[in-house]
Amino acid sequence: MADKQIFMATGRRKTAVARVNLKAGKGTVTVNNKAAEDYFVTPEQRIELMLPLVLTENQKKFDVQIRTEGGGLQGQAGAASLAISRALIQVDKELRPALKAKGLLTRDSRMKERKKSGQPGARKRFQFSKR
Repeated sequence: MADKQIFMATGRRKTAVARVNLKAGKGTVTVNNKAAEDYFVTPEQRIELMLPLVLTENQKKFDVQIRTEGGGLQGQAGAASLAISRALIQVDKELRPALKAKGLLTRDSRMKERKKSGQPGARKRFQFSKR
């Protein structure tokens, strides 16, 4: 692994997209040019974001720069987690089994179902009147 090498990966969750640049460093994590602690406000979002790094014990080895767009903060955290996992595999293929076992390499494909014409929502129907 070269010191100047940057590993890039993309992750998606719902309508959120995260692009990650991973490079050797001291462990700083920035999301949209803000510290991760300032961008993701709830502890659950921060835990989900850092899970791949904590699991592989790489928190202090890499600087992570994340660009996210679309969706909400929870979806963005999930997308970033997937992107970090994919970037870590580029760094070291030996990390794949550990990440796979925790489900961090699986893209969560659940999305909001679209609204259909002739109804008020995706599944809801207008009230039926017999007479």
